[in-house]
Amino acid sequence: MKTPWLDTSEYPFSPNYFQIDGHRLHYIDEGKGQTLLFVHGTPSWSFDFRNVIKDLRGNFRCLAIDHMGFGLSDKPERYDYSTQNHSKTLERFVSGLQLDNITVVLHDFGGPIGMDFAMRHPEKVKRLVILNSWLWSSEQDPEFIKLNRILKSPLLPFLYRYLNFSPRFILPGSFGEKKLPKHLLKQYTKPFSSPGERNGALAFARSLLHDQGWFEGLWEKRHLISDKPTLFIWGMKDPAVKPHNLEKFVSGFPNSSVVKLASCGHFPQEEEPEAVARAIRGFH
Repeated sequence: MKTPWLDTSEYPFSPNYFQIDGHRLHYIDEGKGQTLLFVHGTPSWSFDFRNVIKDLRGNFRCLAIDHMGFGLSDKPERYDYSTQNHSKTLERFVSGLQLDNITVVLHDFGGPIGMDFAMRHPEKVKRLVILNSWLWSSEQDPEFIKLNRILKSPLLPFLYRYLNFSPRFILPGSFGEKKLPKHLLKQYTKPFSSPGERNGALAFARSLLHDQGWFEGLWEKRHLISDKPTLFIWGMKDPAVKPHNLEKFVSGFPNSSVVKLASCGHFPQEEEPEAVARAIRGFH
């Protein structure tokens, strides 16, 4: 099925679909070799990893999913879009494709989603690559305390459903020195073409409000995967997930190395894909 708004020169991949309870989960599967599994956050989709995948698919098998409600996956109006259910869906995807010895590449909400999966199935995960994410309660973080006022606002559903607020405003506002061109911003706004298709992004905002205890529980279980080789690739000009989060991550993952991208914001894979691909290749 053709997607009229999709820029296939930017995203030249064949579509694949995995069935989840009667709905289609879109993914791309490019190249051969060791498996890299890319797990995006909000309000993005596998598109933000496209240039990293183009660079690495000559040496690796690159799989990238679109969470249900995002990208080219189905967007049912009534669905369990909880962060916990996204992690269970990832588990079903890995099991269905019989993936093993995986390097998971996790960004933003993809961090807790992918690491929750990894903690349940450490035998399937060989390495971790983490870009600008978190794995603990942010309730005491000054930045989160400011954000919390917005998350509690009764206007939040209106902003997300009717103004498409997250991809139109939050995403481009989180970049560092390089700004997102308008023709690329369109690839992030168009997947959410109507108010009924925007519940996935709204659910992630609500997860920030309601799931802080669950995030903290993941941090307390980090020992299940903290011995695995881990690479942190971090945009140091991220206005949301600031560098002190990187320091906390490193403190809990002793078998880790760090690549800091000084001019980069929240989306290293979109802002500096060559540096991200080079770091992942060097990690292997």
